[in-house]
Amino acid sequence: MARITVLLPQWGMGMSEGTIVKWLKAVGDSVAEDEPLAEVESEKTVEVIEAPAAGTLSGILVEAGTVVPVRTPVAIIEKA
Repeated sequence: MARITVLLPQWGMGMSEGTIVKWLKAVGDSVAEDEPLAEVESEKTVEVIEAPAAGTLSGILVEAGTVVPVRTPVAIIEKA
């Protein structure tokens, strides 16, 4: 199985960090490519982190309510 690391994307040029507002999936859930995984607040807007690949969400690395820099690993997907 391949492990895919999900990173906090940079949605705008001035974005340096984001707050994980809420996870929409739980560890063990199946996810489809481009399916929403979490809501992130950045610069007073809420964006959605989408799954970069289909598989199973095997780990959440950042708890909801945490502020993290862009490109920080936030979750792991196990690709079958």
